[in-house]
Amino acid sequence: MDLGEVRKKAKEQLQPYCRVCPVCDGRVCAGEVPGMGGAGTGAAFRANIDALARRRFNLKTLHGVKKTDTTIQLWGQSLSMPIMAAPITGVSYNMGGKMSEDEFTDVWVSGALQAGSLGMIGDGADPVMYDGGLKAIRTAGGKGVPFIKPRGQAEIIKRIRQAEESGAIAVGMDVDGAGLITMALKGQPVEPKTPAELKEVIAATRLPFIVKGIMTAAEAEIAADCGAAAIVVSNHGGRVLDFTPGAAEVLHQIADRVKGKLTILADGGVRSGADVLKLLALGADAVLVGRPLVVGAFGGGKEGVALLLNKMKNELVSAMLLTGTADVKNVSYDILA
Repeated sequence: MDLGEVRKKAKEQLQPYCRVCPVCDGRVCAGEVPGMGGAGTGAAFRANIDALARRRFNLKTLHGVKKTDTTIQLWGQSLSMPIMAAPITGVSYNMGGKMSEDEFTDVWVSGALQAGSLGMIGDGADPVMYDGGLKAIRTAGGKGVPFIKPRGQAEIIKRIRQAEESGAIAVGMDVDGAGLITMALKGQPVEPKTPAELKEVIAATRLPFIVKGIMTAAEAEIAADCGAAAIVVSNHGGRVLDFTPGAAEVLHQIADRVKGKLTILADGGVRSGADVLKLLALGADAVLVGRPLVVGAFGGGKEGVALLLNKMKNELVSAMLLTGTADVKNVSYDILA
């Protein structure tokens, strides 16, 4: 299996929801939500891409870094790379439905595991989406992370209990899902959360709790104060609010405020291992990848997901060698021009 074969098959399987463009920048699919595009004009999707593209590396080759360490420890797991499969769901209305939700989540979680990483699963309007993800996590021996939409408090806690029963190593809530069109269309109420409500759901479990959808330093501090184990700096792939900045625009400011208080994850527009290194330099501890791995899943199953993750890992190693970076756990901001 090679990348060309994966992309060709994925294009056949995902049309017209995703065209598997040569450059995945959200221009062709702007406004296609449901679908794989960004909300409205698609500006927030493109902002993720553009924010990463504006960052440049200082090329360094006169140094002693001849080997690199890409491994990290996270929630009791040893990962081969600081790159994980982001929580994605809604195969039927976002990706065309040529793979069932159960099939997709199994491929997602098992493919990430095959690459020595972790897969995260999402929550959606149809209960089968979250249930299918939990089934995949159980099959993987608990090595996966479910994310819950910002529903009513009782509904969130119910799903936390299901996550605990699945043996999941952590659980999260994508608070940026508060404005999701797809949830509203299916009659599933979601809402912003007050700090008190966030604290309540975090206190409801002993699992590490991740708050996804943080885009300001002030809200990162709120998450830390409420007891979150981690945050994901994310604008939900540009799918909930038009005209937000890209994650790479706000990450460094957020890291300045909360680095060391909790684990900082980031996503949005990651297309290569070089993008991963940029986000690590800006303060992330690890990175989540979504759309590129969807291509891997539809084009090559779990092997396709693993192929794309390992491709990014190899690109990350190359970028580390050429910036004098020995260890992904110690990436200097100074590698950026």
